[in-house]
Amino acid sequence: MRSTTQRGRGSARRAFRRSRPVRPATGESRSRKRKEATNRAAKSEARRAAIVQAALDEFCARGFAATRIDDVAARAGVAKGTIYLYFDDKEALFREIVTTMLVPLVAVLEAPPPDIPIRDVIARFMDVFVQEIYSTQRRNVLRLVMTEGPRFPELAEFHYRNVVERALAAMRALLGRARERGELKDDTLIRFPQLIVAPGMVAIVWSGLFDRFAPLDVAAMMRAHIDTLFEGCAP
Repeated sequence: MRSTTQRGRGSARRAFRRSRPVRPATGESRSRKRKEATNRAAKSEARRAAIVQAALDEFCARGFAATRIDDVAARAGVAKGTIYLYFDDKEALFREIVTTMLVPLVAVLEAPPPDIPIRDVIARFMDVFVQEIYSTQRRNVLRLVMTEGPRFPELAEFHYRNVVERALAAMRALLGRARERGELKDDTLIRFPQLIVAPGMVAIVWSGLFDRFAPLDVAAMMRAHIDTLFEGCAP
């Protein structure tokens, strides 16, 4: 047992350490800490992106129902527990895929350049579809929604509320202003904006089923579709 004197000395030393003034961090120290924090954030974001990409690859390869979190972890090269630091379950991973890969593209319709003829706006939208969706892995996201949506209606609803509904509303607003300017002879496209995006859905289905037998020139099909639309709808 330590003596009272020893305990007193230990208490005195601790009190002395607590009483010493804390030296302010130097500029170099603060810079190093900021750099370390930035590096940690970058590594965390890279890990999150790798998990999302692995989830998309697994969903496309196995289907949503058959994919396990273990499969995603193995493909991403992380521990299973690491995934749960970022996402609660497979549904959260799917929502993240839609949110990061598709939702930002809706802004193309929601914030178009002012005073642009509706035909040019739609042509730009078609170009975005070909370049940013059909020619990238976003095509796989749409195909995943088409194939898995009927069995997982909550996933289909999430995609509808965050992508489809917003896109259709933006399209109707654009078409309504175009009709007010006299660019459309009636309200057919306003009532059925799905007619505008229909060839995009055909392209997604075709690419999954028949592209290896008969590759489709999607860009040319889109241009032909625009010509056909405005021959019937332009005044």
